[in-house]
Amino acid sequence: MLSTTARRLSAAALTVSVAAWLPITTAQQRALLVATAASLSPVSDELARAFRHAHGIDIRFNFAGSNTLARQIIEGARVDVFISADETQMDAVENAGRLVQGSRFNLLGNRLMVVSGRPRAAAAAPFRVSDLGQPAVHRVAMGDPDAVPVGVYGREWLQRIGLWSGVAAKVVRLPSSPAVLAAVREGRADAGIVYQTDVAAGDDRVEKAYVVPASEGPRIVYPAAAIAGARQDDARVFLDFLRGAGARGIFNAAGFTHLPE
Repeated sequence: MLSTTARRLSAAALTVSVAAWLPITTAQQRALLVATAASLSPVSDELARAFRHAHGIDIRFNFAGSNTLARQIIEGARVDVFISADETQMDAVENAGRLVQGSRFNLLGNRLMVVSGRPRAAAAAPFRVSDLGQPAVHRVAMGDPDAVPVGVYGREWLQRIGLWSGVAAKVVRLPSSPAVLAAVREGRADAGIVYQTDVAAGDDRVEKAYVVPASEGPRIVYPAAAIAGARQDDARVFLDFLRGAGARGIFNAAGFTHLPE
């Protein structure tokens, strides 16, 4: 007769064996891995639900700074779709031969916003862009201006308006736009430069100090493309979905803009 321990081990082995033969759902088999700029995280759940409803395919998102995602893809990470927050990182992936030819297009645009975390009395003067270069502002959070798209865009804008030399020494370099916003909210920086889509309409934890006009700021482009591999046909289906009216409605509601492809 088998001992209690032996019976338990036998039952466990049977459970594993049966589980190994359970059918995998079509959605699981066809799940797409989408490497996505971190600034797109607020719309990810809604996009995934809408795409699953329309096509029966699950989406798994990997959020990070676009420079980090590009490096991972170039090094061979399994990815089906890449949505970058700038063209430079997509160019790097394309030059490495990882894109499906002809699948790349410009999906979205955005704008920069300066946020301040300083508590402000009712009678206080409003925060001005020039305050970024003043001694009262000790730390300015930005994506790494040498690598992270939101930081690259931010530095370009500050250079255009003549403030970069007064801000560069106090920059707190961070890996993504959401990380910048968190630093300002938590008081680890006096101000920060983020995308306008990062700050929800009802968020009163930061002061929305200044939205950079399109005429003043850099052209912000989110290109999207399919990555060559076993799921590239489904990746193209997802890209077509992103071009459609349903996805555009989601992006519009979040404050993104659309660009000619």
